[in-house]
Amino acid sequence: MSAKSGNDKRKMKSASRFYAVQALFQMEQSGTALDRVRAEFLEHRFGLEQIEGEEMIEGDISMFSKLLEEALSYQAKIDQMTDRALVAKWPIARIDPVLRALFRAAGAELVAMTTPPKVVIVEYMDVANAFFADGKEAKFVNAVLDHMAREARPEAF
Repeated sequence: MSAKSGNDKRKMKSASRFYAVQALFQMEQSGTALDRVRAEFLEHRFGLEQIEGEEMIEGDISMFSKLLEEALSYQAKIDQMTDRALVAKWPIARIDPVLRALFRAAGAELVAMTTPPKVVIVEYMDVANAFFADGKEAKFVNAVLDHMAREARPEAF
């Protein structure tokens, strides 16, 4: 395998994380079922060259689907982990819905997938930077995910 193809795979996984956060956000906001949102993303976002003038990277369909399925399967556990990582007066229900979707996608990787925790943290900080321009959210994401990762996979630290 060439270095370029390895880099392309990494980019596809990163894109899948970004798309998963968008899909989880959309599911929560609209009440749309998993299968319908997944089909919409696969038909209208994956593999498109541009959306609103932005070049889109093709995502890893398998990873995207697994992130959505595991985020829903483990949502109660992930939300409890997130609550424990947040300040007591800011439970998950009170945070920005994009961040809530991000923590659910990241939590799915920490709880149900084999991605190294430090990779999960860095990747989702990048996702936060894609959604929020000022960088404060990425620092917040770093702190919360570090706490969640240490709870989910203490052996990795």
